Formats: sequence, structure tokens, C-alpha cells
Amino acid sequence: MNTTRCLIALAALSLTAGASVAEDAAPAKFYKFDFLIKEVDGVKVLNSRAYSLLTSTQNKSEIRAGSKIPYMSSTTEYQQVDVGVNIDVLNIKEMPDRLAFYIVVEVSSLPAGAADPLRPPMRQNKWSSSLVVPLKKATLLFSSDNVDSKSQMQVEVTATPIP
Repeated sequence: MNTTRCLIALAALSLTAGASVAEDAAPAKFYKFDFLIKEVDGVKVLNSRAYSLLTSTQNKSEIRAGSKIPYMSSTTEYQQVDVGVNIDVLNIKEMPDRLAFYIVVEVSSLPAGAADPLRPPMRQNKWSSSLVVPLKKATLLFSSDNVDSKSQMQVEVTATPIP
């Protein structure tokens, strides 16, 4: 009899805990993130690329766009390096007319006119930060000077709620 009572009490406890968790969990909200990555010289845009993703307040989202470039790591061996754009968005929190999230953006490329194609130099910009942006408005997230030119790399985002 004691075993039966323990099983009933345990079942009731687990049902109560499950109901409590279900009540506390907020439904996911969905957003579209439109990214614009620009290379600018003063006010002149030299190059730009657009990336979009759909995500929710309950997920981590990633964009991976690029190529694998072989390079000579020794006199007889080759390895590959990823070149392109990586974007990670996580910990999305909704606020009145704004959105808070954590983001990591990495943009890497090969400079034009590399002297040694077997051992090319790499150009990389990487940013990460917790941010708050207004909804439905393009917002400059990051900007940094390129070390090998007078241009700048910039990252913008527009976050739009999906009804």
C-alpha cells in the first residue's frame, strides 16, 4: 500500500511541476533580422552584402556564408581556412519597441593582389556584444577601420517582428 501511495504522490507532484513549467514558459516571438555589411571609404560605399535570418526568442540563429580557401601549411601539406561572413544571434529579449540580444559577427577576406597565393594574408574583422536596437529601424551595430586601407567595415541590422 505504501508503494501505491508513493507512486500516486509522485505522479501528482510531477503533474503539478509540469503545469508550473508550462505556465512560466512564454510563447516564442519571431523576428526577421536583415543585416547589411558595408565597406565604406568616407561616404562612398565600396562594397556591400545583405544577409537575412528568421529567428525566435527561444533559439540561437546562425548565418555562415563563404568559401574554404586552401593554403600551404608546410612544404608538403595544405590546410583550409574559412573566408566569408559568420553571424550568430542569441539571447533575444523583447522590450517595448526595442529588442535586446547578443551578437557575434565575423567578416574575413583575402586582400586583393596577394603576393603569395599559397600563403595568402587574411583580413578579419570580428565583433561581439550585447545590444539593444529599435524595431523596424536600420541601426549601425559595429564599425571599424580596416588595417590595410583607409576604408571602414560596418555592420547594420534591421529587426522586424513577425506577427
